[in-house]
Amino acid sequence: MEKEQGRIRIKDIARQAGVSVGTIDRVLHGRSGVSAESRKKVEEVLKQLDYQPNMYASALASNKKYKFACFIPLHVSGEYWEDVEQGMAQAVSTYSDFNISLETFYYDQYVSGAFQVVGESVMQSLPDAVVLSPTGEDETALFVSQLQRAGIPYIFIDSNIPRLNPLAFYGQHARQSGYFAARILKLLSQESEEIVVFRQINEGHLGSNQQFYREAGFHSYMKEHHPDLKIHELNFYAKQPDENEPLLDHFFASHPNVTCGITFNSKVYIIGEYMEKHRRKDFRLMGYDLLRRNVSCLKNGTVDFIIAQQPTLQGYNSIECLCNHLILKKKVKQYNYMPISLITVDNMDFYIDSHTL
Repeated sequence: MEKEQGRIRIKDIARQAGVSVGTIDRVLHGRSGVSAESRKKVEEVLKQLDYQPNMYASALASNKKYKFACFIPLHVSGEYWEDVEQGMAQAVSTYSDFNISLETFYYDQYVSGAFQVVGESVMQSLPDAVVLSPTGEDETALFVSQLQRAGIPYIFIDSNIPRLNPLAFYGQHARQSGYFAARILKLLSQESEEIVVFRQINEGHLGSNQQFYREAGFHSYMKEHHPDLKIHELNFYAKQPDENEPLLDHFFASHPNVTCGITFNSKVYIIGEYMEKHRRKDFRLMGYDLLRRNVSCLKNGTVDFIIAQQPTLQGYNSIECLCNHLILKKKVKQYNYMPISLITVDNMDFYIDSHTL
């Protein structure tokens, strides 16, 4: 049996050792009634798997229940956060021996004050630990201060604010990701003198820290290497999706020479589907995340590149980290950066297959 993702199941240990689950339980608890031969087999398997039998036994024997809270942006089916939740659900199932449960709370990232209001509900649920996607730095700092006072460990996912000192972070290095994206987009745009950045905003602000830091990295690269490149910005209003098409119509009528663009959120399909509807194959386009609608655009050629960041694995690892820290008392790595993977229609299927949990 391979040791996958740190998975720990009594029945797997029993199967490899060729003994019953009851025998495993007696060995882990140091009880009698086990032959020397069986005990040796079990101990050898535990050693091979690099388990810590005493800590594992203690966790099982305590019958303590652990309540985790997940605090992430509101979303609809098929979006990035659905994959994160799927990974978390798989981890909860994997570590079910430890009596862990997960309650999810959603905040609308495009509504001012929503994070604070929902955060109060998170605190009232009395979690043992929290996985959260940070919003604005000040709002996040206020919520984190409550967690710190209550002695509740917290993990940041997707977006990081290092000064708030999370137990761990899972996600891409956003600024470096934007810097990388700029290099690829410039190659894609060839000799174009103008490009466009498509943005999702609400009340004049970007919806996430990730978008902000990706844009910062993007502009840093362009300023260093292509300072004369003209960069337009087209803002979509998160609460007014019906305005997307008129905004695109007006922009392209006003800027006929712009044939290359990028968006730093997961909704590149907004532009890709527009290009498909208007039968435009001359526009070069990049975006983020392998949502189903983004993948369709990649397949039909209206999106050239997608940068992927393994959201399912992020979700799984965040729950696994809490189990290791709280239950198994293992030391965990604080910063866990996901690869900056450039996906095209040619390598898409291989990427999806190799990153399925």
